[in-house]
Amino acid sequence: MKAWIATLALIAAPASAEVVGKVGVDWVGNDIIVEAIADPEVQGVVCHLAYFDRSVIDRLSQGNWFEDPSNSAIECTRTGPISIGDIRRGPKGEDVFSASRSLIFKSLRVKRIYDEDNQVLIYLAHANQVNEGSAKMSVSTVALGPGEELPAQ
Repeated sequence: MKAWIATLALIAAPASAEVVGKVGVDWVGNDIIVEAIADPEVQGVVCHLAYFDRSVIDRLSQGNWFEDPSNSAIECTRTGPISIGDIRRGPKGEDVFSASRSLIFKSLRVKRIYDEDNQVLIYLAHANQVNEGSAKMSVSTVALGPGEELPAQ
């Protein structure tokens, strides 16, 4: 029951992202956006996600109005003592953050996977697409210190 409530809470209130950087990359207005994302179930960890944001001029000249590239980069770091809530274990992990990258078919996701053997949290940024999967991804890890590991199940 407790896991179900935590899952429902994650769906109802996903991690929010705060824009902390915006870098122009060309004259048509394309930008690289950098967002800070605090893991809602792991206090003491923040991830910075960078991705490409297409301008209106680029959309007009290239066509494909409704889609941004899948490219992204992620780096996560410890910001203080780590306190882990009720997180999903196992190789599939769980979504921490998701943002639409097209009208309906593509999203940019950040997934947390707990590597129990090595006491490491893995954060994976990847595109999720309905019809064509993408091999574009980025990964970051945060090692847990003494006393921060989850108890064995």
